[in-house]
Amino acid sequence: MKEIDLQLLSQIVKIPGAPGFEEKIRNFLIAEIAPLVDDFYVDNIGNLVAVKKSKVENAPKLMLSAHMDEIGFIVTHIDEQGFLRFHTLGGFDPKTLTAQRVIVHGKKDLVGVMGSKPIHVMSPEERNAVPKIQDYFIDLGLSKAEVEEFISVGDAITRERELIELGHCVNAKSIDNRICVYILVELLKHLKGENLPIEVYAVFTVQEEMGARGAVTATHAINPDFALALDTTIAYDVPGAKPQEMVTKLGFGPAIKLLDSSVISDRRMVAFLKQVAENNSIKWQYEILTGGNTDAGPMQRSGKNGAIAGAISIPTRHIHQVIESAHKQDVVEAVNLLFESVKSFNSYNWAY
Repeated sequence: MKEIDLQLLSQIVKIPGAPGFEEKIRNFLIAEIAPLVDDFYVDNIGNLVAVKKSKVENAPKLMLSAHMDEIGFIVTHIDEQGFLRFHTLGGFDPKTLTAQRVIVHGKKDLVGVMGSKPIHVMSPEERNAVPKIQDYFIDLGLSKAEVEEFISVGDAITRERELIELGHCVNAKSIDNRICVYILVELLKHLKGENLPIEVYAVFTVQEEMGARGAVTATHAINPDFALALDTTIAYDVPGAKPQEMVTKLGFGPAIKLLDSSVISDRRMVAFLKQVAENNSIKWQYEILTGGNTDAGPMQRSGKNGAIAGAISIPTRHIHQVIESAHKQDVVEAVNLLFESVKSFNSYNWAY
């Protein structure tokens, strides 16, 4: 792969899919991947599982995951003036909500804005206080009766922001983790017609942002021998960052995960990915993420036999904001690394 399909990526990023409300992005992905795979199904929790079979008898199973949910909110209350209160679905830094537009997904999608107390009427103590989620409300510009015609408690809310090109980067909301959803779709395109040494289960998981719930059930059912999570990671390569704090840098290639708070990557998987990258002149970097986790943790331990597990991560600036940035070449190299890895699994000595 040499360049990103910006039209496809823009679609994948834009389609709403808060945790527990992934049906629209799942339906889009079913249409995209159905011609590319031997079989697919949706499990009881909502994971989309696509299967590429191998002609090798008793071929080992490789599970690849990219979570399709995005951080969002859920409506908890409609007040007498028609303003919405909400609860978060996923992790948010409250200060990033200021002056943002959102989309409330009820009987009809309604655009709203995140409102809070104007600075002009704040006390000195309030001006200096760290904002809290509870300080915000959503203004739809409608009366309570008009709001309740379309919106109910329990409806999902996602953030509104288009994808743009920003220098060498793509910039949008929900790069986490729609960039890896895109990568997994591109991988399936590249694998079409290939004779695979392993059986590939490409899983678009649900509710990762709420504790990697989809990955637990999918791994338990598939019981993979090998597992790779595809997700974003922090690129703190910005002013004020110390070298040891950066985690990863944009433009230095996809990251091979060493650990996060839920997993210590299997040393064999780390060595294998490094070898494939270097044999194919693919730029790469290590990732050590001391806070945060991905599907890699449950994928490693939720199957009957456990899995030789790791992760490939896309360095991302401004993560969990609506201005997330990923370097286009890192994305291209991630697809290439995955493609070459899938073809090479049976040529590596996986013994301890």
